[in-house]
Amino acid sequence: MVNTVFIHTNERQYLGALVSEYSLRRNSATPEDFEVRLLHSRDFEFLGAREGQDYLRAGNPRTWRMDDLQSFTPLRFLPPALMQWQGRAVVMDPDIFAVGDICELFGRDMKGAAVMGRRRSGKAEKSHFIATSVMLLDCACLRHWDAPAQFEELFRFERDYKEWMVLAHENPANLGFLEPYWNDFDHLDQNTRLLHNTRRRTQPWKTGLHVDYTPADKFKRRPLLRSLNRARARWFGEYALLGRYRQHPDRKQQDFFFGLLKECLDRGHVSEALLREEISRRHIRPDAMEVVARTPDLAA
Repeated sequence: MVNTVFIHTNERQYLGALVSEYSLRRNSATPEDFEVRLLHSRDFEFLGAREGQDYLRAGNPRTWRMDDLQSFTPLRFLPPALMQWQGRAVVMDPDIFAVGDICELFGRDMKGAAVMGRRRSGKAEKSHFIATSVMLLDCACLRHWDAPAQFEELFRFERDYKEWMVLAHENPANLGFLEPYWNDFDHLDQNTRLLHNTRRRTQPWKTGLHVDYTPADKFKRRPLLRSLNRARARWFGEYALLGRYRQHPDRKQQDFFFGLLKECLDRGHVSEALLREEISRRHIRPDAMEVVARTPDLAA
């Protein structure tokens, strides 16, 4: 089985996934040594079947929406089955872009681990949690992963989404940890291998658009604010009154994304027609064409 990178995505992040795919091949010395597959949420009926239904997230009910910015996340657990439980796979979000060579990761000594990813948190009590936005998988060791069945457990309140996403219930013996530069959270320097624009509010291709994602519930200890936030969503709409995407604080990360997009357009990996369609659908900032035009070319 050929080593494969799986990029999971949805309608709102599709163009990001295409740019991510391009970056993987562009920045590898041996792009013929791996395949890239896009997993689009619309192609998996088990996700759409639960539209509008409540599931368990961080101990509370939340409504499943296919149009949420991150409705693709349950697809993180599909690759072992898609690989027929053979070989190695990398699974990653569509807002992650290769700076280094992904083949370094495929050649990694996993030291018996079934899953490797960077630590999700620096807190001692959460030190065993994995950031599943980038995972290196030994597929033969993950036969217990059943994404559709585990997704259904969320709606029976038998599984908590937040715990699922950090592999809280995975056997610790199955886990190994990657250096942060393999999933660099909004940080780009000479060591970065995979740049993750993980702060949704400042994703460079979204600047100026209205927020279209469900924010994390950070009001656990403030019941009045929690109630007001839920009332806002109920009365005005899921994304109402949440403001707009802001400029990314690091200009070189914006230039990196738009430099990649510029090359995608030049090489036909992304068509101008598709980019204009994504702009019209408000998936990409309205001035994207102008930003591409003024972005410096990336180094070879």
